[in-house]
Amino acid sequence: MQATLPKEERLSGKTAIAALTGKGKWDHTPHLRCCCLNGTGSGLNRIMVSVPKRYFKRAVKRNLLKRRLREAYRLQKELLPEPGHDILFVYNSAEIADFSVIFGEVAELLQRIGK
Repeated sequence: MQATLPKEERLSGKTAIAALTGKGKWDHTPHLRCCCLNGTGSGLNRIMVSVPKRYFKRAVKRNLLKRRLREAYRLQKELLPEPGHDILFVYNSAEIADFSVIFGEVAELLQRIGK
């Protein structure tokens, strides 16, 4: 599996996002919340990343955290055993975490999803 994140692996569309948040299972780590819906039948693992404006008013900081989350997922997406997962990562802390912290928490969440 290549360590890329093409447009097809990005979750978009109101119906797909509503289905994910409505039927998905939530999990959390100290800095992240994650919602996962298994068996979507798309043949791909699709992700969506969110950093609330409530914690970071400046777009520069929100974009930095979104880039870190996407990169952490991109480098570890092989931890998911089979395709067909829709995943939402929500950054849920008021402090800006280092990439190594985010990398570890994304790995922990992906391993829980894979079980």
